[in-house]
Amino acid sequence: MDAPTTMSADDGTSSDGSGWFTPRKPPQGPEGGERQSSDASTQAPATEQADKRISAAAAPQAPAPQAPAPQAPAPQTSSPQSAAPQAPAPQPHPASPPKPAPAAKPTRKASPDAVLVQRTMAEIAPVADKVTSYFYALLFTRHPDLRALFPAAMDVQRDRILKALLISAEHIDHTDVLVAYLKNLGRGHRKYGTQPEHYPAVGECLIGSLSRYASAVWDEETEAAWVRTYTTISQIMIDAAAEDELRAPAWWFAEVVSHDLRTSDIAVVTVRPDQPYPFLAGQYTSLETPWWPRIWRHYSFASAPRPDGLLSFHVKAVPAGWVSNALVHHARPGDVLRLGAPAGSMTVDHTTDSGLLCLGGGTGIAPIKALVEDVAEHGRRRPVEVFYGARTDHDLYDIDTMLRLQQTHPWLAVRPVVDQRRAQLPDAVREYGPWNEYDAYLSGPPGMIRNGVDALRDIGIPEGRIRHDSVEELIAAP
Repeated sequence: MDAPTTMSADDGTSSDGSGWFTPRKPPQGPEGGERQSSDASTQAPATEQADKRISAAAAPQAPAPQAPAPQAPAPQTSSPQSAAPQAPAPQPHPASPPKPAPAAKPTRKASPDAVLVQRTMAEIAPVADKVTSYFYALLFTRHPDLRALFPAAMDVQRDRILKALLISAEHIDHTDVLVAYLKNLGRGHRKYGTQPEHYPAVGECLIGSLSRYASAVWDEETEAAWVRTYTTISQIMIDAAAEDELRAPAWWFAEVVSHDLRTSDIAVVTVRPDQPYPFLAGQYTSLETPWWPRIWRHYSFASAPRPDGLLSFHVKAVPAGWVSNALVHHARPGDVLRLGAPAGSMTVDHTTDSGLLCLGGGTGIAPIKALVEDVAEHGRRRPVEVFYGARTDHDLYDIDTMLRLQQTHPWLAVRPVVDQRRAQLPDAVREYGPWNEYDAYLSGPPGMIRNGVDALRDIGIPEGRIRHDSVEELIAAP
C-alpha cells in the first residue's frame, strides 16, 4: 500500500512557477509532483487575470473546499540520515486515506469548487494516461532538477496518480476526513526529499495538463477552483511536514536480522531500526529496499511494539511486485532497508470494553495478530474474534501462531475460513453473530475488505465502528 501521488499537468502558467500556488510561509517540509514520460510541447501562458486569482488564492485565508492531494516524489537513497530529532510519539489514529462515504446517504450539497473539480475529472477520465504523461513531461521539462526525486522507472507509479486524484476529488468537501489525510500525507512525503518550493512547480504543471485535456469544460472559473483547491491542499501538507520535522526523522534505517520464508512466496522479515521507532499495533509503515531506490511500499507491523525494538512484516511476493519480490527472494540478514513514519487508523481504543471482530485475509493477518497482542498486553479480558481467510490451507501460513495465541488467551477465538473466491468469509461472519457490541477491523485484499464492509453494514455494525486502511491499498502498486 503506497500513498497516492499527484496528477497531471500542462499549460496555462509561467514556466518558472513564480506566483503559482505560492505557500503562505514556506515552513520546512515536503512535497513535489509525480512524473512520467512523454513529449512536452507547452502551450500559451496563463492570463494576467488568472495570475491575480492565483495570487489571491495563495494568501492566508480560510481553507477552500479540498481536492486531490498531489503526491510527492520518491526519495533518494544513500546519504545516511543525519542526526535526527527524536522519534515521534505514535498517534492514536493517524489519518488514513479518506474512506468512501455511503452512496445512499448524501449529507450535504456539493460546494461550487467541488462541482467544478468533479466536472473536470469526468472530462479527463477517458484520457487519464495522456493527462498523466503530459503532466510529467511538463514537470521534468520545466523543472529538470525535480527528476532526481523520482524513481528511475516511473512506470511503477504512474497509475497511482490518477487514482489518488479520483479518491481525493471524491472527498473534496469532506474536510474533517481529508484534512487529516493530507496532514498524514505531508508528514509521509518528508522521506521523498520534498521541499515547500516544490509545490508551486507541481501545481503549475497540474493546471497545465488539466487545462489541455479538459478544454471542453475549462474556463477561468474552473481554473480558479483548482487553484484554490490545490493551494489549500499544499499548505496543509507543508505545515504538517514542518511540524513533524521538529520531532521526527524523515526516515529510519533498519537492518534485516531474520528472514523466515513461510511459503514459496511469503516471508516474515524482521528488522532492527537504527533508533527508537514508536508505533501502535495495527499501523503500517512505508519501506524502501536497496534494490529499488526511491520506490516505497506499505507493510503492516506484524506485532505489537516489542521490548527489543524489533519490527516484523509479512510480505507476499506478487507478480511484477518490485519491492515485494526483493523482500521475499533477495533480502537477507545484514541488508539495510529504510522505513518511513508509522501511519494508519486501524488501532485499538483501550478506553472501552467493546469486543474486537477481526477479519484478516492472506498477509492481512499480520496487523490482526498485532491487535491481539496489543489487547493481551493491556490485560483487558475483552472478547476478540478473528476470522482468518485464505484461498487454500497452504495460504494459512500463520495459523499455528494464531492457534497458539488462542490457547494462551481464553478471550480469543480464531476461525480459519478457506475459500477459493473469498466469498465465504462475510457469510461466516454473519453466521457467528450478533456483533452489536463489537468494533470491527479488516485487513487484506481490497475485494475482501469491500465485501467485508458490506457484510458488516448489513448486520448492523455502524460505519464508525468499522476500521480499515484499504483505500490506500487500492491506490498502491504491488
